Amino acid sequence: MKFAFIREHRRSWPVEVMCRVLKVSRSGFYAWYKRPVSQRSQRNQQLLEKIRKVYRENQQRYGSPRVYRALRIDGELVSRNTIARLMRGAKIRGKCRRRCVPRTTNSAHEQPVADNLLDRNFAADRPNQKWLADITYIPSQKGWLYLAAVLDC
Repeated sequence: MKFAFIREHRRSWPVEVMCRVLKVSRSGFYAWYKRPVSQRSQRNQQLLEKIRKVYRENQQRYGSPRVYRALRIDGELVSRNTIARLMRGAKIRGKCRRRCVPRTTNSAHEQPVADNLLDRNFAADRPNQKWLADITYIPSQKGWLYLAAVLDC
C-alpha cells in the first residue's frame, strides 16, 4: 500500500523523501517496483475482465452468485468467494431492482378532505342516491394496471 502510494506520487515528491516519511526502505520500494507481476495477480486480472464482461452483458444487475454461475457455465473453474472478493475490490455491485409500490393516496397535503356522508350506511331506497368509488392497482408483466370502480348502492 505504501509502495503503491510512492509509485503514484513519485513525480510530485522525491522517492527518498517519501520513503523516509512513510518509514520504508528505498531499496525495498525499488525491489517491489521492478518485481514482475505474480501469476496470481495475472489470473485475478484475467478473471476481473471476465467478471466485468458478464456484468456488462447483464445490464450491471448481476451480483457475485450470478456472475459465478455465468462463469461456471462458460467453463471457468473459480470459487464464488474469489468472484466476490474481486468484485468487492473493483467496487462492482449488482443493481437491486427497485421495488415500486404505486401510491394511490397522498395524505400529506393541505387540501380539504371530503366529509364521510355515508358513515358506512350503504342501504339506499332507490337508485342514483348513493354512489361508491374506489381505485386499486394490479401488477402485470408490462407494469401496473389501475382498476377504478364506481357503484350505485
